[in-house]
Amino acid sequence: MKKHILDLSVKAIERLSDKHILLCLTDDKPLPEMLPGQFVEVRVDGSSSTFLRRPISINFVNRSANELWLMVAMVGDGTRKLGDLQSGDTLNCVLPLGNGFSNNLKPLAKCLLVGGGVGVAPLLYLGEVLQQQGCEVTFLLGGRSSKDLLELDLFNKYGRVCVTTEDGTLGEKGFVTNHSVLSESFDKIFTCGPTPMMKAVARYANEHDIDCEASLENMMACGLGACLCCVEKTTEGNLCVCKDGPVFNIKRLLWQN
Repeated sequence: MKKHILDLSVKAIERLSDKHILLCLTDDKPLPEMLPGQFVEVRVDGSSSTFLRRPISINFVNRSANELWLMVAMVGDGTRKLGDLQSGDTLNCVLPLGNGFSNNLKPLAKCLLVGGGVGVAPLLYLGEVLQQQGCEVTFLLGGRSSKDLLELDLFNKYGRVCVTTEDGTLGEKGFVTNHSVLSESFDKIFTCGPTPMMKAVARYANEHDIDCEASLENMMACGLGACLCCVEKTTEGNLCVCKDGPVFNIKRLLWQN
């Protein structure tokens, strides 16, 4: 898929929580094709300590409005600087990068989309695409508390939403792998979030013989497979998450060994 370097305009910025923002970006030309699970490398201007681009998952693509949504967790100098953007500002982006989730499932396939923390971001766009294909979508989203669960109203548009919180402030108390919905049967599982959570989801998928894909969140720098800082050990040897992923079928990973 062709990559583009674009100066996108900030159409709107929304505060999702104390630590998260939603950037709504647009262009005067139609945005290029982007797939669920792919990501964008954004340039951070005006920061004396940020020299590399920051990789951010594609949260959603609104074709009718020609909008690209990026959910940003403000955890460092670079991402905090993105929180200072205003409507009308310009953000330089390289996109789309990486390989996305499989989205060629048969109609009526029962899909479970499991996310934790900011890892829920790519699941919104995936949920819309799967719903359009006639799949039965269930989201299983987890956080430490209700404040950590983002965009729930939007997830509800594309499927059933099940929630866990570690403190019990919303949904079932515990981790996503403790939720009662896992007593049901599913044809496919997609997951993104903290690595321990994804490994637990992968174990569940293996135990129940369910095909599963995980979007890895290894530290990335170049986004093109040149710097080798995001290497993951796989059944095929060491692969760059940014170029060969970030989405991998769990059978390609060495998590269960």
